[in-house]
Amino acid sequence: MLENLLKLIQENADEAIIKNPVIPNSKNNAVIKAATTSIFNSLRQEARSGDLEELKQLLQNQKNVDTSPVVKNVSNSVAGDLMKKFSLNKGAAAGIVSMLLPIVMSKLVQKTNDPKDNSFNLDGILGSLLSGKSAQTGGIMDVLKGLLFKK
Repeated sequence: MLENLLKLIQENADEAIIKNPVIPNSKNNAVIKAATTSIFNSLRQEARSGDLEELKQLLQNQKNVDTSPVVKNVSNSVAGDLMKKFSLNKGAAAGIVSMLLPIVMSKLVQKTNDPKDNSFNLDGILGSLLSGKSAQTGGIMDVLKGLLFKK
């Protein structure tokens, strides 16, 4: 799931990160990677904190991305992570998240519910979120490094 989430974010990071004057070009990949890890870990936290049903409803397109409490919590967490990791002010971090997260979450929901698209499915997402490994652990980070730093 994390590899596909990274690809989804890379495909949609143009305005929020790549063309954002607040993010130096040399930091684009690092910000994308950090956003991916933060979104994954935030969704994991939501799944483990008792909001699993809310998360399932969101992923099954039964809840609106724009009004979902899950997306709001993820948004706050990602903004906080970007502020810490890249010394961004609250407005800059919130701007990145407000441009990126609704698009990414909408496309994640769309892909999860598209029988012709096998990049995401509900069981796979929930399995990844509820497994014992975080996005910080070895194998997943190696995948991220390989995708971000291809030669």
